Amino acid sequence: MNSYRIGVDIGGTFTDLVMMNESTGELRLVKMSSTPSDPSVGFLNTVVRALRESKVAAADVSYNVHGTTVATNTLIEGKGARTALVATEGFRDVLEIARQIRPRLYDIFCEKPKPVILRNRCYGVPERLDYAGQVLSPLDEESVRDVAGRMKEAAVESVAVCLLHSYVNPSHEKRVRAVLREELPGVFLSISSDLCPEMREYFRASTTAINAVVMPIVTRYLENLENRLARLGVGVGLHLMTSAGGVMASDVAKREPVHLIESGPAAGVIATRYLGDLVGTRDVISFDMGGTTAKLGLVEGGNVKIAPHFEVGSAAVAESKGAGYPVRTPVVDLWRSAPAAGASPGSIPEARCGSGRGAAAPIRVRPVTEKARRNRASPTPTWCWVGSTRTISSGGSRRSIRSWRKRRSENWPAGWVWAWWRRPTGSSRSPTPT
Repeated sequence: MNSYRIGVDIGGTFTDLVMMNESTGELRLVKMSSTPSDPSVGFLNTVVRALRESKVAAADVSYNVHGTTVATNTLIEGKGARTALVATEGFRDVLEIARQIRPRLYDIFCEKPKPVILRNRCYGVPERLDYAGQVLSPLDEESVRDVAGRMKEAAVESVAVCLLHSYVNPSHEKRVRAVLREELPGVFLSISSDLCPEMREYFRASTTAINAVVMPIVTRYLENLENRLARLGVGVGLHLMTSAGGVMASDVAKREPVHLIESGPAAGVIATRYLGDLVGTRDVISFDMGGTTAKLGLVEGGNVKIAPHFEVGSAAVAESKGAGYPVRTPVVDLWRSAPAAGASPGSIPEARCGSGRGAAAPIRVRPVTEKARRNRASPTPTWCWVGSTRTISSGGSRRSIRSWRKRRSENWPAGWVWAWWRRPTGSSRSPTPT
């Protein structure tokens, strides 16, 4: 009896499946529209179609692996769970303070990303360890129970726990987790000593907070997907691609979904390396264009570069620029474009050069049409650069400053949306839209 391996990747527009006969190596490809409201429906649709067209029984599936963007889309869209943070007393502002670096050093209007957990849901509990893990102040468990009561009133779904020096001695964090389980049954819990047992408080707290924010969404998604596969008759366990290009079981992914942030894009780079081996090329560039973003990866000398950390926010990037939330987990080093750079029908930018020295180069961006909206699973919003003028007073004189911000055009009036790009070098005047 033949056995089959299945791989499914869900993107913003399409869900793709590859099914391989392990005996013959025969491949079958299936592409169907994604279902953003419930990605597991699109997953199941491709599996059912592949099995039906190949006349294969669900019980013959021997391996099932999945690349998903559920975790990263949750963060990019700001649809994470209602989360709280428990920190050492006096350190509850760790996410608010963050770091001193900014995305644009000399931009006085630059705004840091909002903390992934709001300050009114960050709590401090009395306890203290020194750098060697020795207890300076014991954990006040009554304070933890009091914090749990306040979390219950705030309808918290998930909790991140990050205490000072817990990477050396995790005993206080584990005790906090035990108390919260007693007081808040059903609430999801993440502790930093399990996810990121290393020094540097903000990085550890950010990684734990990201895990806590996406955990309820990812867990419910995977449980729903596993139930649907079980009803279909697929008996093998579900595996997930990780950000570093590896594979983890779904049970582990439910506890540590932070490892799934770059699940789908990482799989493409690993496949590119394999393809390069087949054709005898050790230096390969992978380019993955989807309906939401475009990703580029590099295979150099037959090796995929793995970065020790990355940032996730409006997009996930391996370079640390202060524009997002740092995540201290291994990730395939990818260059990722802004959200509007994907293959979006009806939203392809059209550039037009200006005339004369120092002329501005306006870019016309066509918004997604109604026909495209009907044909697409989930239209990608168009982005453009919009200028605004602020007047300031300095030394008795007034001066206008032109600033530029990225704006979504999905809710703008129909017609052409004009976006203005930076003037060429040598021009002293700021461009003024007509």
